[in-house]
Amino acid sequence: MSLLGILLCLLTAPQGVLSQVQLQQSGPGLVKPSQTLSLTCSVSGYAINTDSCWSWIRQPVEKELEWMGRICGSGNTYYSPFIKSPTSISRDTAKNQYSLQLNSVTT
Repeated sequence: MSLLGILLCLLTAPQGVLSQVQLQQSGPGLVKPSQTLSLTCSVSGYAINTDSCWSWIRQPVEKELEWMGRICGSGNTYYSPFIKSPTSISRDTAKNQYSLQLNSVTT
C-alpha cells in the first residue's frame, strides 16, 4: 500500500511557455514505512536549467494536495517544513530530469 498517495511533478514556467512533461517513476511503486521512495520526472520541450522551478506535490489518500519542495533553474532547493521524511530533490541537466528521494518514509 502506498502511504504517500499520488505524487506529481509540476513546472513553474514563464507564461506562454509550452512544455510536455513526462513523469517516470523509478523504484518500487508501493512503499512501506522505513523504505525509500525515488521518483524521477523527465522533461521534454523545455530545459530545466532555465529560469523556472520544478516542484513535487503529493496528495495523501482523502486529503488535499501538499507541496513537498522544488528545485529551481539556479539549482537552489526549497522544502516544505511539514514533510517528516528526510527529503532530497536533485536534477540532472544533461538528461533534463529532476528527482525526488524520500528516505525512511513515514505515514
